[in-house]
Amino acid sequence: MKIIDLLKNEKLSLSFEVFPPKTQSGFETVKTATEEIAKLHPSYMSVTYGAGGGIGQYTLQIAKNIKDNYNVPTLAHLTCVSSSKETVAQKIAAMKEAGIQNVLALRGDIPQEMQGADRSGWDFRYAIDLVRTLKEAGGFCIGGACYPEIHPESANQKEDILRLKEKVDAGCDFLTTQMFFDNNLLYSFLYKIREAGIDVPVIPGIMPITNANQIQRAITLSGSFMPQRFKILVDKFGSDPAAMKQAGIAYATDQIIDLFANGITNVHVYSMNNPDVAQKIMQNLSDILGK
Repeated sequence: MKIIDLLKNEKLSLSFEVFPPKTQSGFETVKTATEEIAKLHPSYMSVTYGAGGGIGQYTLQIAKNIKDNYNVPTLAHLTCVSSSKETVAQKIAAMKEAGIQNVLALRGDIPQEMQGADRSGWDFRYAIDLVRTLKEAGGFCIGGACYPEIHPESANQKEDILRLKEKVDAGCDFLTTQMFFDNNLLYSFLYKIREAGIDVPVIPGIMPITNANQIQRAITLSGSFMPQRFKILVDKFGSDPAAMKQAGIAYATDQIIDLFANGITNVHVYSMNNPDVAQKIMQNLSDILGK
């Protein structure tokens, strides 16, 4: 099933993100974790393109397993930075062969050794290049990423939204946000992009912070603003792993409830391959979700 069709349903729903292993030795452990999350029957699951910027060789295996054996729609991530047209064409063909209908088109992180390289001759410099290629290939529901605060490489939010509009016009069917910890930032962002003429569905992405070590990584990845009440929570419970996990799940749950209460019908949770976190959030929302 295509994600865009799921988003037309006004029923409240949750989806979860998982990531593939870096090596073959970790495959079975990750496969089991993703299967446990699939058993919760989320609206769909997204599978990132390789853990920690890996080459993504296990992404299709995980996505196909979830789709075929658990009847959960999957969204496979695909990155394109520094890739050739031939390489991307091969990856698209592999996705079609695996029966993948939904793709999240991403530029991806520029490899450290290419940080200062001349990118003018690259076939794929930005995510919009991949969106256009996927659109030409046909048959895919195409998702894109967006930043409620600002993309780390954008000069300002106005420019960021302009680039986002171009990406949507190129063929994105829906958008998923980077993590954020203050819902007001999302509401302001939604107002601005609607004013700019971006009218595709936007799925908020929520990251449950369940240990203090995740905080710096979250800030580095997304430049996320940390509200004072969240900082106080971490200061109080950060040194107690069990308490921090419970508090982090409660904070994420509170964010999701507020989003639902304000008319958002679909929320995506960055579950970090943790079935326990996914299950507890689903339990916290069981009556709200009708499950």
